[in-house]
Amino acid sequence: MTTEAKVGAFVLGCFAILAFTVIYLMQAQFSGDTVPYRTYLRYAGGLEPGAEVLFGGITVGKVTAVRPWTSDPTKIEILLQVKQGTPLNEKSVAKLGLVSIMNSAALSITTGSNDAKRLGPGSSIPSKEAASLDEIAGKMADVADSANALIAQAQGELEGISGDARGLLSNLKTVTGPPTQQKIQAVLDHVNGILATEGPKIDRISDQLVALSQHADNTVQNVNGTVTDMREPIRKDLAELQNTLQQAKQLLADMQVMVRANDYKIDDTVENLRVATDNLDQLTDSLKQRPWSLIRIKQPKERQVPQQ
Repeated sequence: MTTEAKVGAFVLGCFAILAFTVIYLMQAQFSGDTVPYRTYLRYAGGLEPGAEVLFGGITVGKVTAVRPWTSDPTKIEILLQVKQGTPLNEKSVAKLGLVSIMNSAALSITTGSNDAKRLGPGSSIPSKEAASLDEIAGKMADVADSANALIAQAQGELEGISGDARGLLSNLKTVTGPPTQQKIQAVLDHVNGILATEGPKIDRISDQLVALSQHADNTVQNVNGTVTDMREPIRKDLAELQNTLQQAKQLLADMQVMVRANDYKIDDTVENLRVATDNLDQLTDSLKQRPWSLIRIKQPKERQVPQQ
């Protein structure tokens, strides 16, 4: 065997060992510590076994099978293996996605909610349908049809607007014709005559207005001087009034403090007055019943009723 053949065999052996190592590591990564899940879509969009499974944009597993669902032929059953510890939950949603424009289809799963219950192994992941190319093309066709109808309607409306514009221009030509121009010229001549006749009167009125404005300015200046002269005394009076109010306020506060300090004395005085009033009432009643008590010290004996 030549040296070139030996070198070629050695290189092929190295490539074979490297490929075996890579395949083994990938299988160890996605087989030993993975958890099975499934989901269902109506449109798989080129998704095939071996496609990547993305969780929040991060690769976490592989698709293991894509097949029609036996229980419902209108849906596609997708089996997948996900790294153990991936926090799939009841709020996570699986949908058809792409890793990049140049790559094939992938299965994208949203992160869901931290408060949602975690999905157990073998659970079904809620799914959301992505728009297919046929649906997008149909919507674009509908938009194109709507645009054509709108263009046709706009063309009809533009024709009507152009007709109205032509009518308006014709009316403007009629209005601005020679007869109208003659009438406008006659009005202008009449206005010029009025201005020539009434011009001196207008000048006199203007002079009177100027004189009146000057007189008003002098009056305003006099008023300003008077206000300036009166401002300082008024300011002093206001300051004295403010001081008087402050003193009255302080006096009221002192009186309030004194009343609160002598509150119990006032209560005693009122009580004494009430007792004196009661005694006076009792004395009055006693005098009404026994007026002789003012003269006699001792009360006379009661007279006995004579017996028959």
